[in-house]
Amino acid sequence: MARRRHKKRTHLGAQNGASMPAATDSASRQPKSMVIRVGAGQVGSSVSQLVKDVRKVMEPGTASRIKERRSNKLRDYTTMAGPLGVSHLLLFSKSSTGNTNLRVALIPHGPTLHFRVERYSLCKDVRKALRRPQGGGKEYLTAPLLVMNNVSSPKNNDSHSSIPKHLEDLTTTVFQSLFPTISAQSAPLSSIRRVLLLNREFPKSQVSPGSVSDASYTFSLRHYAIIVKPTGLSRGIRKIVTAEKLSKDRNKKQNLPNLGKLEDVADYLYNSPAEGNTSGSESEIETEAEVEVLETYSQKISKAKHSVESQGGESNGVFKNRPGVRKVAVKLAELGPRMKLRMTKIEENVCCGKVMWHEYINKSSEEMDEMERVWQQRRKEQEARRNAKKESYKRKENSRIQSAAEEDVDGQGGDEDTADRDWDS
Repeated sequence: MARRRHKKRTHLGAQNGASMPAATDSASRQPKSMVIRVGAGQVGSSVSQLVKDVRKVMEPGTASRIKERRSNKLRDYTTMAGPLGVSHLLLFSKSSTGNTNLRVALIPHGPTLHFRVERYSLCKDVRKALRRPQGGGKEYLTAPLLVMNNVSSPKNNDSHSSIPKHLEDLTTTVFQSLFPTISAQSAPLSSIRRVLLLNREFPKSQVSPGSVSDASYTFSLRHYAIIVKPTGLSRGIRKIVTAEKLSKDRNKKQNLPNLGKLEDVADYLYNSPAEGNTSGSESEIETEAEVEVLETYSQKISKAKHSVESQGGESNGVFKNRPGVRKVAVKLAELGPRMKLRMTKIEENVCCGKVMWHEYINKSSEEMDEMERVWQQRRKEQEARRNAKKESYKRKENSRIQSAAEEDVDGQGGDEDTADRDWDS
C-alpha cells in the first residue's frame, strides 16, 4: 500500500530546521545578513553594482554569492532566513519614480528601517578619484569596526525635531546589531582592518523649525581601510620593505629599487636625492597619526638593552623605549561605496506592520490611539487564526494516526485468514 501523503506547506509539519544542529556555539550567534535586489531585472546596472559593493562591506558575515531571480518574493527570503541563521535583510529596490530605496529588516520579528538613497558612489568611482587606491588584500576577512557619530540627538539640542528619542535609540541598536561585537581589551589589532563610518547630518540652522527638512533623519555612510605602517624608518628603508612584500606576493622583482649607480647602500638611505630621498621633515609622518601598540610576536632583548630602557623609563607622560611596544602610524584609505541615506519610515515587523514613525505623515495623539486599537484587534484575530490552525493540525494528526493503526490491524487480520485457508487446502 502506498504511503499516505503528508502535507508540509500549509501545516506545522514542515520542520525546515529540525534536521539542522542547534546553534549553540559562539560562531553561530554572530550576525549574518543577506543583501538583496528586489526586482532583480528592474533596478538597473548601477544599483546592481551597488548591491555587490555593499555585500563586500558586510563580509564575511553575508551571502556574497547569492543570486536573485525576478520571480523571487520577499517571503522566499524570510522563509529561508531561519534555517540559514540569517539575522538581517538589506533590501535594495527602485520605485516607479526612479528613487533608490533601502530597507534594513531584522529577522524574524522586525523592526524595519526604510531609507531613501539620495546619493551614492560605487567602489570603482571612489578608486578612480583617489591618487593611491587601496584594497584587494585581506581587509575583507574580518568584520569592519562600526563608528557612529551623532546618531542620537544631543541633550542640549534646541531644534524642533519630530523624531522621538526611543526611535533614535532603536536605530542605533539596529545598526550595532549588523556586525559582531568587538571587545577593545581582548580583540587583536590585526583583526580590525576596516572602519565603517555612519555620520548623522543635522539640518542647517537656517531651516525653519517644523519644516520637512528639519524633521529629516539623514546619514552619511563611508567605508575605509586601516593602514598601519611602522615609524622611525627612513623613506628608503620603507621602500625596500614594501618592495620585498610585493615581490613575495606577486613573484615580481621589478619593485625593488635600482642601486646599480651607487657605490654604497648608505648613499641610497641617506645622501641620494636622485633616488627620490627627501628631507627629514618630508619623510616624517604626522605625529597625530602615531600610536603605540604591543608587539604581536616574542622579541629577544639583551640584558644590557633592558637596563638601558629601565633607566630611560618614562618622561613627560610619553612611553619611550618600552620593551614589547612599538610606534606605528595609522592611516585611513577609503574603499567605498559612499551613500547618503535619508530615513523615511520605521515599521514594527518585517516590511509590514504598524508604522512607528513616518517622515511626511504626522498624526495626533487621538489618531495614534485609534491606530493602536486597530492593531490590537488585528493581533487578536491573528492569534485566533493561529490557534485554530494548531487545533486543526492536531485533529488531523490524531485522525491520521488512528487510521494508520486501524489499517495495521486490518492487515494483520487478513494475513491470518489467508494462512488458515492455505492450511485447510
